Amino acid sequence: MRFRLAFVLCALLAVLPALVPSATAAAEEEDASTVPLPSLKATTTQVAFGLRRPTAIAAPDDGTDRLFITEKSGTVRVYHPDTGLERTPLIDITSAIDESGNERGLLGIALPPDFADSQDLYLAYTALPDGAVTLARYRLDDSRLEPLLSQEHAEYSNHNGGQLAFGPDGNLYWSIGDGGGSGDPFRSGQRLDTLLGKIMRIDVSRACGSLAYCVPSDNPFVDTPGARAEIWLYGLRNPWRFSFDRADGSMWIGDVGQGHWEEINHLAPGRGGLNLGWSCYEGLEKFTDGDCGPGGEYTEPVFTYSPYTGGCSVIGGHVYRGREYADLVGGTYIATDYCSSTVWALRPDGRGGYEQAEIGETPTQVTTVGTTVDGEFYMVNDLPGGLHKVSFSREEPTCRVDRTVTAWGTGMTVDLTVTNTGDTPVNGWTLEFPLTLEQTIISDWNTTLTQLSNTVTATNAPHNATIAPGASITLGYLAEHTGDTTAPPRFMLNGDACAVT
Repeated sequence: MRFRLAFVLCALLAVLPALVPSATAAAEEEDASTVPLPSLKATTTQVAFGLRRPTAIAAPDDGTDRLFITEKSGTVRVYHPDTGLERTPLIDITSAIDESGNERGLLGIALPPDFADSQDLYLAYTALPDGAVTLARYRLDDSRLEPLLSQEHAEYSNHNGGQLAFGPDGNLYWSIGDGGGSGDPFRSGQRLDTLLGKIMRIDVSRACGSLAYCVPSDNPFVDTPGARAEIWLYGLRNPWRFSFDRADGSMWIGDVGQGHWEEINHLAPGRGGLNLGWSCYEGLEKFTDGDCGPGGEYTEPVFTYSPYTGGCSVIGGHVYRGREYADLVGGTYIATDYCSSTVWALRPDGRGGYEQAEIGETPTQVTTVGTTVDGEFYMVNDLPGGLHKVSFSREEPTCRVDRTVTAWGTGMTVDLTVTNTGDTPVNGWTLEFPLTLEQTIISDWNTTLTQLSNTVTATNAPHNATIAPGASITLGYLAEHTGDTTAPPRFMLNGDACAVT
């Protein structure tokens, strides 16, 4: 078995011009920021209260500056920055919604490009009486709900996915989890005869035969016997939130992990048919008793993190393409986690990898990251139910870590120099950083190290507990490796991101 790199670079764009709005892309690529990720700070301001378990955000491109916010029970609320949150729901389909269980309910919303004229929108929800995961069209002009496609999902109440988004090709994409339970009990991720554990791609602008939609002729499995033709991607566990980069059409997916790894995937436009690994793999690690077929070819995530960081469910976000903070975070992907509230920033480094940093915290239990028509960021959180505007600023790190790696055979040493670049002393410190899966720490010096999965916590020794402004301390460790001798990519000193050299 072998992995394919998830993101295929510019050569694919040359053969897929129809998928990328070239004039828009050219203009927005100028917004790409060169600010180092550890110099970024994300903050939020609550702008609305009183939402009841909000799940998703959509922005109608109709000149109104509104946001539509779904609530788990089956209502859609309207927010306007000048007048706030409207009391009366725009939509109420509570009579159709099965919201039993924490993860069931009204889960997703998408607005088609012609929304201003058609007044049609699309909803993803778990339906009464048995929790079937359902995609429906809702016609605002006559308050009519039209189910289009559903997938049985009765045995377990979790892993319903529910993200909806129109891609740059005009088709509607929809995610569903693997059917719930633990460990993919139905082996759904690797099967092509079910919509569970998949992202689908359909054309909802027309009907074909007995279907209320059409399957695009270039979907990857339209000619595969026994496969569901709607499938675009497979091998997913619970892709709760995905998005498209409006500049280049690439797709970012936050796939919620089993218990060892949360993962983010980044796919070039038009890359249908890829197998993202579950349940043969969780993140980059072989999953115990997973479903691994002979000769399987899997697409690896571009970023993983361990729940030992305090996380539990990745909340996939968006690439920032707005104007207000373009000089800071233009071209940067922003995501968070439902439990840790960490704001993750990712950006391609131009060498096939990704810069990464923790750049702040969100309110507790964020369920989705949404954007305005102009690309500015909002978030909603589950409990107590609020809407928050996201802002970005530049704050230079108060620490810097210099790394030196010496590797041989199956061993390596890593020397770290930590410099206090702030203007106040550090009295007692904790340095947190990740290791790759192929490294295990054997011993350390000038610190006490604890390794949980790939998460390492280093604490000061008595003789180096204080780091004066401008001063440095050194520490390090000896590790075994199985081939990957990569130095840690990011560091947090007492909870603050450090510059890395």
